[in-house]
Amino acid sequence: QVQLVESGGGSVQAGGSLRLACAASGIRVSFVTMAWYRQAPGKQRAWVASFSRSGDISYADSVKGRFTISRDNAQNSVYLQMNSLKPEDTAQYICSSAETNSWGHGTQVTVTS
Repeated sequence: QVQLVESGGGSVQAGGSLRLACAASGIRVSFVTMAWYRQAPGKQRAWVASFSRSGDISYADSVKGRFTISRDNAQNSVYLQMNSLKPEDTAQYICSSAETNSWGHGTQVTVTS
């Protein structure tokens, strides 16, 4: 059974930083494509970043240059370093494994101006 557990969310002022973590069990993150999504109140879930099993990384235009996705095979986890946060980054951030169609419960990020 695949489980994805996010952590690291919180409330931060605009311009600040947060580092989110997604701990996986039941799969090896090095064998699948892992991704971060976010969902703001009243909006559809939106893709943020991906780390493929081959090591390819991609970002949504809205976060490019500010967010960094990384993977730690030993910890079987993926991370999302978020810098220069803006109020429009406020959302529930959710970790996903594409090949297994698995989703975590998410962690809330709130950015105040």
